Amino acid sequence: MASSNIRTHFCSSTLIFLLLPLLLQFYSGKSELQFNYYAQSCPRAEEIIKEQVIKLYNKHGNTAVSWVRNLFHDCIVKSCDASLLLETVNGIESEKASQRSLGMRNFKYVNTIKAALESECPVTVSCADIVALSARDGIVMLGGPRVEMKTGRRDSTESYGAVVEDFIPNHNDSISLVLSRFQSIGVDVEGTVALLGSHSVGRVHCVNLVHRIYPTVDPTMDPDYAEYLKGRCPTPDPDPQAVLYARNDRETPMILDNYYYKNLLGHKGLLMVDQQLTSDPLTSPYVEKMAADNGYFHDQFSRAVVLLSENNPLTGNQGEIRKDCRYVNSN
Repeated sequence: MASSNIRTHFCSSTLIFLLLPLLLQFYSGKSELQFNYYAQSCPRAEEIIKEQVIKLYNKHGNTAVSWVRNLFHDCIVKSCDASLLLETVNGIESEKASQRSLGMRNFKYVNTIKAALESECPVTVSCADIVALSARDGIVMLGGPRVEMKTGRRDSTESYGAVVEDFIPNHNDSISLVLSRFQSIGVDVEGTVALLGSHSVGRVHCVNLVHRIYPTVDPTMDPDYAEYLKGRCPTPDPDPQAVLYARNDRETPMILDNYYYKNLLGHKGLLMVDQQLTSDPLTSPYVEKMAADNGYFHDQFSRAVVLLSENNPLTGNQGEIRKDCRYVNSN
């Protein structure tokens, strides 16, 4: 009799233990991100996103850079929840209006990807997962590593436009502040150095770099590189709306590789935060390792992108699946 009671108690305890994660998920409204989240609800979801990313890249090569930047700007501010994509409407202040978002573009092509998904699986694939997966596929188009990424994010119903600057570092901030911002979302020093390697592709508006070449050239900058920048940015007071820009990496400007770190060691960092990586004792060893080994850079970049993409996502019954990435669903 006692043995039977023990077995019954053991089985009951085991059942409760096994069901506990489901019970916690039910009451909290949260679930975990997972690989192939859309396998049943929209089997071709990831393939559709990949097809659109390739098509847009072939037509507008710079879209691939935009997808990578979208991931950073969306995920570091509160959550990977597509709050970045919301327009200013009905009391919502768009994050895109922040000074930190200067130069961001190609948002309209997110709508192109969303439309392709909606035609096959209406109100199923979140805009937050579009941000994540388009970045994953964009990285490949830029010659970077294939990043294995989980899905199941849901979309925010609010924007964080008023607090963007509390999360996204400025190009003039100290490297210690930059490191602390990334560490607050779980990205370590090595991962932060790798993520800044995304500056290997794309371009920077002159308004963000002229302070390093006017009225005098920053003494940490290579003189020949400074002359190149003056040619790209001929005035110390550029129009923020003007299409005046310079590239961080002139050797392989549309390839995500370790030339960024080689340039830093040659005193050719474009932004102040870039060049500081070589002078800070916490970051400089990683700069040297990444400059010497592109495979190591790609490995650390992949790891850090995953950490970034999984920052505090909305899951389960949190948030919503937006029909249009630009607007909260109407009730």
